[in-house]
Amino acid sequence: MHYTKVKTILSAKNGMNLYRGCSHGCIYCDSRSKVYNMQHSFEDIEIKSNAIELLEKALKGKRKKCMIGMGSMTDPYIPLEKEIQNTRKALELICKYDFGATLITKSESVLRDLDILKEINRKTKCVIQMTLTTFDEKLCEIIEPNVSTTKERFEILKILNQNNIPAVVWLTPVLPFINDTKENLAGILDYCIKAKVYGVICFGMGVTLREGNREYFYEKLDKFFPAIKEKYIKTYGNNYILNSPDNKYLMNIFYKTCKQHNIACDNNEIFQYLNTFESKTIKENRQLDLF
Repeated sequence: MHYTKVKTILSAKNGMNLYRGCSHGCIYCDSRSKVYNMQHSFEDIEIKSNAIELLEKALKGKRKKCMIGMGSMTDPYIPLEKEIQNTRKALELICKYDFGATLITKSESVLRDLDILKEINRKTKCVIQMTLTTFDEKLCEIIEPNVSTTKERFEILKILNQNNIPAVVWLTPVLPFINDTKENLAGILDYCIKAKVYGVICFGMGVTLREGNREYFYEKLDKFFPAIKEKYIKTYGNNYILNSPDNKYLMNIFYKTCKQHNIACDNNEIFQYLNTFESKTIKENRQLDLF
């Protein structure tokens, strides 16, 4: 790991990454792509030393409350978070200044901050986004080796639901010729149904590859799935979007199942939900005024 100072922490859309780089080891990770211009080894985590100071300044200066997002590039609960605790400190500030929060993770460590998440959700809105890609536990440990298993993430989703914290699942990526099966899709959607998630984000049954993450992905295919790399090259060449040959069939199952169980599955609708700030305190005051 190494420290660096940054000039800003919040993006124009009020998102942030407190860390840069990751140790989860997911074989498909797009954040490895060269397009992001990372100037250090991906596993050499960059810690933004002044992030919390910048965040407080930014929140104080905002005229309107909004949702603050975390984790679009780096999971806010990488193992280093247990030591650094920048994610917890950021959530404390979000709560202190009455902003909403949403974050993307694959780690059970999110439950460490359940107390703050509940308080944010009591006052405004807190939504946890959880990635689920692989129902088979043994396969999950190969594809996503250093994070909570899919079953463990399902248990997290249930706990969040029991605490009235809404959740959104990212069903992406699905790897062609590896986990693009009806059985895998059914298993993940069954978890979503049982955990009563708000919605499932899915861009299609496939994966994206570009320079940087393609090489790493193919290296792992050679190690764990012999002969599959050649099948990828023959089928997709250097395409950026690699959809499963069964994409249409699987997506029909996806939409049908989600609609049957009242799970949001329109990506635009879900993103609008994630970005819409709600003040429960204001709502309560308005209700009291009516009486």
